[in-house]
Amino acid sequence: MFELNFMISSVPEIIQYIPVTVLMAIVSCVIGAVLGMVLALVRFFKVRFLSQLISAYISFIRGTPMLVQLYLVYYGLPLVARGIVEGLGGEYDANAIPKLVYAFTAFSLNSAAYMSETFRSALGAVDKGQLEACYSIHMTTFQALRRVILPQAFVIALPPLGNSLLSLVKDTSLAFSISIIDLMAGAKIVASRSFRFFEIYIVVSLIYWVICFILERLIALVERKIKRYEKGSLK
Repeated sequence: MFELNFMISSVPEIIQYIPVTVLMAIVSCVIGAVLGMVLALVRFFKVRFLSQLISAYISFIRGTPMLVQLYLVYYGLPLVARGIVEGLGGEYDANAIPKLVYAFTAFSLNSAAYMSETFRSALGAVDKGQLEACYSIHMTTFQALRRVILPQAFVIALPPLGNSLLSLVKDTSLAFSISIIDLMAGAKIVASRSFRFFEIYIVVSLIYWVICFILERLIALVERKIKRYEKGSLK
């Protein structure tokens, strides 16, 4: 039998894990955006060797499941840390790295690959003549990017970046596989006590939907704010 009362009573217990999910999504999105911008600039200016290396990295990330990447970081990062610590003559503690660090690393690397393609497309959409015009008035490349190119590229890239953030919120549900108690893990804990998995999964799906809806509205608000000075946007 479907238990509506059980669903309602389980909501307070599940929503207490919202901060963990939101924290993973926001932190990973910010790190991924910064790293993605750097990767996009390297490919935009076609830096030798690095461009080919970044292309291979992006291809690997886009061609492998998020869960596999999470496991690679979870089991690979301790090996790297152990090698560095023992190489410096110290003793490695297997519990020294918090589990959230693994999640931040995996989700950031994943989002950086997708966001770099977004930024690269946005940079390519800005008229190349503007960069040449900046050079003609003796701006450095850094000044041209900061003052002219990147602000325009960011406006173009904002909608797909918002989609990346929403996808990241949903991808964080995989964090339970490395023992992080987030929304999904909390829902599984509650469901395992009563074996009413269907009702709990309805609850957690609605919670994810509400989170994504709020973020979607915020992204739309930011988009309207930064576009209000575009030609024709004011009447």
